Amino acid sequence: MDALKPNSGGRALFLDRDGTIIPDKHYLADPAGVELLPGVAAALGRARELGYRLFLFTNQSGVARGYFTLDDVHRCNVRMEELIGLPAPLFTDICIATEGPNDPPLYRKPSPRFILESIARHGLDPQHCWMVGDREGDIDAGLNAKIHAVGVCTGKHDAPSWAAAGRPGVPVFPSLVEFVASLG
Repeated sequence: MDALKPNSGGRALFLDRDGTIIPDKHYLADPAGVELLPGVAAALGRARELGYRLFLFTNQSGVARGYFTLDDVHRCNVRMEELIGLPAPLFTDICIATEGPNDPPLYRKPSPRFILESIARHGLDPQHCWMVGDREGDIDAGLNAKIHAVGVCTGKHDAPSWAAAGRPGVPVFPSLVEFVASLG
C-alpha cells in the first residue's frame, strides 16, 4: 500500500537528491543522465507504507552559476520521479534552493528554513522527522531545524570520512535503503 498510514503522527523524511536518491553527477542538467541509486524506489515505497511523508530538499547552485536553468532541474526531478515509479504525488513538497554559495542563504542548506516551514505548514512532529543526505550541509540543515539527521555513504562521504566530518551522534548508514529499513 502506498498511501500514508492514518494517524501517522506527522512523520516526514526530508531527502537530499544528489548523492542520496540519485548519483551525484555534479551539475546535472539533462534528464537523460538521471538514474536511481540501487534500492531507492523500494525504500521510498516502504517509507510511505510506514506513514512518512516525503519532502525533496536539494541545493542546485548551478542555476545561480548559470550552468543550467530551473526548468532543467524540474525536468530532472520529473525523470527521477518517473524512474521511482510510485504513485504521484511522490513528494509532499519540493524545495529547490537555487542560491549560489556566495549568495545570502534563504533556502540553501544548511538553512533550516524549508524544514521549519514544512513542519508548520503540514503539522509535522519534529520528533518524527529526519533529514537524510550525503553532505555536511544536509546534516546541518536537519540539526539546525531541531530534527533528526542521518548521513548516507552514497555520495560525498564514506563511513570513515563521515567520522572525520565532526558530526558526533549523527547516525550513518550505507544508503537510504538501510536507513529506511531501520525505521520499520
